[in-house]
Amino acid sequence: MIIPAIDLIDGQTVRLYQGSYDRTTQYAQTPFELRDLYAAAGAGVLHLVDLSGAKDAAKRQLPLLKQLMQQAPLPIQVGGGVRTEQDVIDLLEAGASRVVIGSLAIREPALVQQWLRKYGGDRIVLALDVSINDKGEKTLPSHGWIEASNITLEQVLDGFIAAGARHVLCTDISRDGTLQGPNTELYQELAAKYPQILWQASGGVGNLEHIRSLRGSGVAGVILGRALLEGKFSIEEAIQCWQNG
Repeated sequence: MIIPAIDLIDGQTVRLYQGSYDRTTQYAQTPFELRDLYAAAGAGVLHLVDLSGAKDAAKRQLPLLKQLMQQAPLPIQVGGGVRTEQDVIDLLEAGASRVVIGSLAIREPALVQQWLRKYGGDRIVLALDVSINDKGEKTLPSHGWIEASNITLEQVLDGFIAAGARHVLCTDISRDGTLQGPNTELYQELAAKYPQILWQASGGVGNLEHIRSLRGSGVAGVILGRALLEGKFSIEEAIQCWQNG
């Protein structure tokens, strides 16, 4: 499945380079225009990220997210700054099909496991973004890519799977926003090792050949951000490539 992404800061469509707020590109298309464009093309799910809320809870864009999700023409998964159970409730009530939880899943795994049991694995996406160190370990930054940690992906996955996790969005931070190609080997390894998870690949896709490389990796979906916004290929071309090669 092709999953187009829209990242939002103060209501504007943006992209960060490797998670850095200091390296932000703003785009002219409004999130509403993009949502409708992607839906009309046949995208299965839309991925929304509230970057303002991720950085500062006081700047959460819930009114905008509600507008985007109400009567949306396609299912939407949304994240960015989910810190409390009330945040999960607010987003689900606002119309989210799934709530994406990132940093909190690393800092407070027992709490997020509790939410998985309560709301179900189909309502929550774990965003477990990895930084691969010189030993080849998949370490997980603990706060929106800003703070490093020594926790590895494998260390946290078992507990989440036991709690009913179904969806994991995994970004290789070194590839994000680069258009230089996804870490296909990473996804092949993860999909083979954890086949019960519906993996979403994110980071690095810059052309249709990159999408083809992920078709056989075992991932269930591919997040597309910058490549679509910059016209490297159309959403229609991406969907066609994913479905038919």
